[in-house]
Amino acid sequence: MSTRRKKIYEGKAKILYEGPEPGTLIQYFKDDATAFNAQKKAVLEGKGVINNRISEYVMTKLNAIGVQNHFIKRLNLREQLIREVEIIPLEVVCRNIAAGSLSQRFGLPEGQALPRSIIEFYLKDDKLSDPMVAEEHITAFNWASTQEIDDMMALTLRVNDFLTGLFAGVGITLVDFKVEFGRVWENDFARIILADEISPDSCRLWDAQTNEKLDKDRFRRDLGDVIESYTEVARRLGIMKEMPTVIQGGLH
Repeated sequence: MSTRRKKIYEGKAKILYEGPEPGTLIQYFKDDATAFNAQKKAVLEGKGVINNRISEYVMTKLNAIGVQNHFIKRLNLREQLIREVEIIPLEVVCRNIAAGSLSQRFGLPEGQALPRSIIEFYLKDDKLSDPMVAEEHITAFNWASTQEIDDMMALTLRVNDFLTGLFAGVGITLVDFKVEFGRVWENDFARIILADEISPDSCRLWDAQTNEKLDKDRFRRDLGDVIESYTEVARRLGIMKEMPTVIQGGLH
């Protein structure tokens, strides 16, 4: 762990440390799990290791199809080297099937397919419980420009297409997911790239056959077997082969 490195930022599930070169950071995945704006907390042994692996796998694949993101390389069990970006203070949520707050807001039965993928923006602010925001708010308060909103939506839809196919291929339905974006500056021009992580912490993933939840809802809703489910996602994606035995041994 990067004890000697300067801590830049600590979130609920990750810590960012100063990177080895300028313009880089080290992203450390914690085992902490939180829900309902951190009102519910737990430490889930091995969660950070699995999320590090899954996020590495997905980000690498996205890079390969031209969806630029901050991932550079995985360093060890819990850390990855990433590009430093200027984070846009928005959570971008893409929904394919009604679940969670969308079901509650509109009285839709959970599991109902949506007429098309819906993208929503939320302000990243735990104190305000991450309120949903419209394009009007985003541009008026200068969180992002109209062009950046267009870029984020286009990238989110590309990620959705890719992830939907990736997970469908291993018998998992992608219900919805959350992503974050950041600016990379080149002279006076800022490009938008994908940041943060993509893992069962940030996606709703259901078994295609049984609709069993394989994601953070298991923690939110006290369904148990959280780590087993995250491990199952990694196993199906074929990235568990060289998982450390400590983690596999620590699941019981």
